[in-house]
Amino acid sequence: MYLLPAIDILDGRAVRLARGDYDAVTVYNDDPACQAQLFEEDGAAWIHVVDLDGAKSGNPDNIEVVRRILARTKLKVEVGGGVRSLEVADRLLDAGANRVILGTALVRDPDFAQAAIEKFGPDALVAGIDAKGWEAAVAGWTEGSGVPAADLAQRMARLGYEHIVYTDIARDGMQTGVENGAYAKMAAAFGNPVIVSGGISSAADILALAPIADAVEGVIAGRAIYEGTLSVADGVAACEGTYQLSDQLEEESRPLTIEDLER
Repeated sequence: MYLLPAIDILDGRAVRLARGDYDAVTVYNDDPACQAQLFEEDGAAWIHVVDLDGAKSGNPDNIEVVRRILARTKLKVEVGGGVRSLEVADRLLDAGANRVILGTALVRDPDFAQAAIEKFGPDALVAGIDAKGWEAAVAGWTEGSGVPAADLAQRMARLGYEHIVYTDIARDGMQTGVENGAYAKMAAAFGNPVIVSGGISSAADILALAPIADAVEGVIAGRAIYEGTLSVADGVAACEGTYQLSDQLEEESRPLTIEDLER
């Protein structure tokens, strides 16, 4: 597993939404490129970037912001939001993105999904499947598609996709923890490990993925990092299996002794 700190771009700024609600926006940094640099300095190797404007409009509205991130850091970057043509995917990959995330187009334009995998190959693409109640959502999470998320995952596997980001919209930005069963189910449907998105609140949530580690490729974390309940360093360590409790937490978790009770 590896950590992917998230940068969601809206109106040129780094923000987070609650449950995908564009009316529930928190701005964390006016300069997404600066935010990416901070993540890199804290030990991240990957970041997950979403153009929220593009996800709604279908246009790469913040491609220049993405270019600044790529120019300012050596991070590996997966980026999505409004990627609904081969030309847009080409521009992002030419700018230096490692992987491009396809979302709405997977549902609405199956021919495009096939053409993309044939042109760019599985290493350069990610199938972004975002779901409410197991129904894949589209248009920046504003619309249901009527397509079961697991069915869409199976369809992508048949086309040759090897990477999926699966987002539990009800948990995204809410720091409520992860439902392991949902990701295990998606990995089984897809036939490959999936990238977990939605609900991570602390290193403990990442450690709790251990029982389904074979089903998890990576872990996306956003609000928890911005609000200080998860550091990038701890998230990286938890994903790599090297995370250790702090001395304070170890002390708090130590069983009480008679000497403690007599103090």
